[in-house]
Amino acid sequence: MAAPASAIARPEGLERILITIAVMLGTLMQVLDTTIANVALPHMQTSLGATSETINWVLTSYIVASAVAIPITGWLADKVGRKPLFLWTVIGFTAASVLCALAQNMPEMVLFRALQGVAGAFIVPLAQATLFDINPPEKHAKAMALFGGGVMIGPILGPVLGGWLTDSFNWRWVFLVNLPVGVLATVMLIRYLPATPRVSKRFDLFGFALLALAIGGLQMMLDRGEQRDWFESWEIWIELGIAVGGAWMFVVHMLTARNPIFDPRMFADRNFATGLFFMAVTGVLLLAGLALLPPLLQRLMGYSVLQSGFLTAPRGVGTLISMVIAGRLVGKIDARVLILTGFGLMALSLWQMSGFSLDMDSRPVITSGVVQGLGLGLIFVPLNTLAFGTLAARYRTTAASLLNLSRSIGGSVGISIVTTLLSRNLQVSHADIASSVTQSRLQGVDPALLDRLGTGGDTALAALNAEINRQAAMVAYIDDFHLMMLITLAALPLLLLLRQAKAPGGGPPVVAD
Repeated sequence: MAAPASAIARPEGLERILITIAVMLGTLMQVLDTTIANVALPHMQTSLGATSETINWVLTSYIVASAVAIPITGWLADKVGRKPLFLWTVIGFTAASVLCALAQNMPEMVLFRALQGVAGAFIVPLAQATLFDINPPEKHAKAMALFGGGVMIGPILGPVLGGWLTDSFNWRWVFLVNLPVGVLATVMLIRYLPATPRVSKRFDLFGFALLALAIGGLQMMLDRGEQRDWFESWEIWIELGIAVGGAWMFVVHMLTARNPIFDPRMFADRNFATGLFFMAVTGVLLLAGLALLPPLLQRLMGYSVLQSGFLTAPRGVGTLISMVIAGRLVGKIDARVLILTGFGLMALSLWQMSGFSLDMDSRPVITSGVVQGLGLGLIFVPLNTLAFGTLAARYRTTAASLLNLSRSIGGSVGISIVTTLLSRNLQVSHADIASSVTQSRLQGVDPALLDRLGTGGDTALAALNAEINRQAAMVAYIDDFHLMMLITLAALPLLLLLRQAKAPGGGPPVVAD
C-alpha cells in the first residue's frame, strides 16, 4: 500500500527554518496579490484602454480562476508529488506576474491574471500542509501562527504596497515586485523542500466539472450582481441556477461515486466540518472589512490612497501580536475559549466602527483596527489547529485547500453583501436626510429668492446636496459595520460543535493518522 502523500521525514533545526522561510515567501507573494492590484485599477484602465466595467475583470478573472482551481490541490499533490507541484506553482505564479506587467491590452491582462490565479490557488494549501508535516504536533499551533501572519496580513499590506508602487513608479511594478520574491522562493524550495511519496489516484473529472460550474457560477453572480441589479437581470438568475444545480449534483456525485474528488469521510469529522463554516465567516470579516474601510477613508474623510493604507496597517499589527500569543496559548488553554475571545474582540471592533463619524480624527480607526486584528489572530490559529487536530494526515493538503476555498467564498459573499447594502442604504439615507432638510431648512424660503441668487443659488444647492451625500454615505457604512457585528455574534453558537482533541497529559491537539 502506498504511503500517504503527506508522510515525510521531519527536518530539524536550521533546515526546518529554511523550509518555513521558503514556503512563507511563496505564501506572502500570493496573498499580497489578492489586494495589491486593487489600488492600481484606475491607472491600468487608462493604460490598457479599458472601460470602468471591463477593468474589473482584472480582479474577477483572478478570483474565479483561483476559486475553481483550489479544490484539485490535494489530487495534484498526490499525483505529481507536493514538491514538484509547489515548485511549478511558484514558478508559474512568478512568470504570470511578469506577463501581467508586460500586458498591452485588456484581453492579455485578463488571460495572464487567470493564469496567475490558477497557479496561486495551489500555493497557500500546499504551504499550510507542508508546515503541518515538517512540525511535530506540539508545534502545530506556532506553525499556524506564522502561516496565519502571512495569510491575514497580506491583504492588509497589499493596498499600502500597491499604492506606494503605483504612486512612486507605475502600476506595472505591482506585478514586477513578485519577480525577486518568486526567484528566491524557487531556489530555496529546490534546495530544502523535502519530497513526498506519490499516490496514483484516478481523477474525478465529472466531479471537478460539477464543482467548477458551481463555484464559477457563484463567483460570477457575486461579482456582477451589483452591476446587473441582481435578480432584475436574467444573467444573474442563470448564474444562480448554474451554481445551485452544479452544487447539488456535485454533492450527490460525491456521496455515490467510487473515487470522488473529495473523500466524504473528511466531512464526518465534526471539527473540520465546523471549521469550514467558521473559516467562511472569517473570510467575510477579513475581506468585507477591507472592501469597506479604504473607500470610506478616501472618499469621505479625504485621506490619500497611501494614508488610508497606513491607517489599515494597525489591523495587521494587532493580528501579528495575537497570533504570537495564540501560538503559545493553544495547548495550555482550551482553543474554543481563544476562538470565543477572538470573535468577542471582532464584535467589539465592529461596534466601535459603527460609531464612526465624519468629524472624527484617525484615532478611532487605529484603535478599532488594532482590536479587530487581535480578534482575527485569536480566531485563525486555534481554529486551524482544531480543524486539523482530529483529521487524518492523508487529508491535510485537501483539507487545507477546502479551508482556503471556504475563506475565499466567504469573502466573496461578504463583499457582495456589504457593497450591495451600501449602495441601497445610501439611496434610502439620502432620501431621508434630503426630505428632512427640505422640510426643516428650506420651508418658507421664497423660490424667487433662489432665482435672484442665480448661479450662486445653484452652487449653494449643489453644496448642500454634496453634504447630504456625504452624510448618507456615512450612515450606509455604519449600517454595514453593524450588520457585520451581528454576523459575528450569530456565528458564536457554532463553538458548541467543536471538540478539543488533546494529547496525553493535556498537551496540544493530536493529529490522528
